[in-house]
Amino acid sequence: MFARKIILLFFCISISLATKIEVKALNFYSDENKGESILSGDVEVKRGEDILNAGKLIIYTDKNRKPIRYEATQNPKFKINLKGKIYKGEGDKLIYNVIDDTYEIDGNAYINEPINHQKLCGNKIFIDRKKNIYKIQSKDNKPARFVFDLKQK
Repeated sequence: MFARKIILLFFCISISLATKIEVKALNFYSDENKGESILSGDVEVKRGEDILNAGKLIIYTDKNRKPIRYEATQNPKFKINLKGKIYKGEGDKLIYNVIDDTYEIDGNAYINEPINHQKLCGNKIFIDRKKNIYKIQSKDNKPARFVFDLKQK
């Protein structure tokens, strides 16, 4: 239990003055020389209203041990807030670049905005939160899909 508290304190890192990231997992391994921490088993990451759950998470850090990139695998699922709308999604691999504030979902990528029933599906989805850019790529001649409801007034 004491080790778990130390892990939680280590990962309650302040990214900016207003944002804190909290990470929980059953297992933890860190290599400070590589700037890499590996968490596995019921991994949960919280940043404000954003939540990520996965079986495995690799956190890459800079020389000051501040996170610069997260890579989630083993059934990663997330809930993020973009411009006041909540999006839920999943894929084979989720990458979050802290500095650029971008998300990349690789393999069986899926995002759902439940309030307006908007869905994005493809092999790869890229989201740039700073620039409000969304990219969807497909593979093997399978189309990327965007599904939305037309509301009639």
